[in-house]
Amino acid sequence: MSVLVNPVVALGMLWVVPTGLALLGGPRPPALDRIRRAWPLLALPGAVCLWLPRSGAAVALAAVYALATLALALQAPARLLLTRSLRPREIAVLTALASPSVAGTALVAERAGHPLFGFDLDLLALTVPHFHFAGFAAALIAGLVHRTSDGPTARFAALSVPTGTLLVLLGYFVNDGTELAGAVVLTAGMTAVAVLTLRERRDVAADPVTRALLAVSALVLAATMALALSWALGEATGLPHPSLTWMAATHGLGNALGFAVCALLARRRLLTEHGAGPGDREDPGPGPAPLPSPAPHPDPRPARDPHRDRSELPA
Repeated sequence: MSVLVNPVVALGMLWVVPTGLALLGGPRPPALDRIRRAWPLLALPGAVCLWLPRSGAAVALAAVYALATLALALQAPARLLLTRSLRPREIAVLTALASPSVAGTALVAERAGHPLFGFDLDLLALTVPHFHFAGFAAALIAGLVHRTSDGPTARFAALSVPTGTLLVLLGYFVNDGTELAGAVVLTAGMTAVAVLTLRERRDVAADPVTRALLAVSALVLAATMALALSWALGEATGLPHPSLTWMAATHGLGNALGFAVCALLARRRLLTEHGAGPGDREDPGPGPAPLPSPAPHPDPRPARDPHRDRSELPA
């Protein structure tokens, strides 16, 4: 399974995270841009450790990446202090900033061969791509989609994707029923993202390549989330369902390449086409009250009689 998972994880580490961070709009904590610029170097040890046997060296490299994800997670409260907002799209962005830290923690445990919280190593290995793509990329894209549409569907997507991701994570600790509930909420939210993406393709994108990327990301998403829902339903009820290896080969690759990569490429192209892409559109929010206009000063000169001829000399 590592032959399928490792390239996807490396892609998420090295390209998806910094590309997504570059699309963020709104107030940015000062450290966020520094982290984004340094991210490929910070992520490289994590990508290398995937291909090493479990050892102290692999754990050390994974720990470097985990520290980078924790630094990124700290940008979530820093952004919250700047925006002072818990609007749906901000909740989605905050979830995106925090999600890679879950992946980084799981990576360290898996590389150490330690069953963190009792989870087997295969599940820990799959947690790493899950929180790069279902956690970071999906939540970020839900937030970006919301910035082009402020209707109820967009608000539902921006709230349900983080909520579903959190429920899936809680399901790891509680029971399969909670994980199933998370899969249902996440599938509903991602379906809303797909609908909004197709609407955006129709109304916003003019370039045929951008339109094709948006279409692929939306249609692939519908298929991959149906697979995720079937797997969670089978885990909770005992009904036949795909194996983890099959899910990695279909749901995992589809979400990574068909949804996340295509969606991010499309939004980067929209940024180039329009000069200010969807991610840069941000409500200004409440600001300082405008200063009152200064009162006009009275003219000390006497008023001129409009009926007097300009050539007439005064008496």
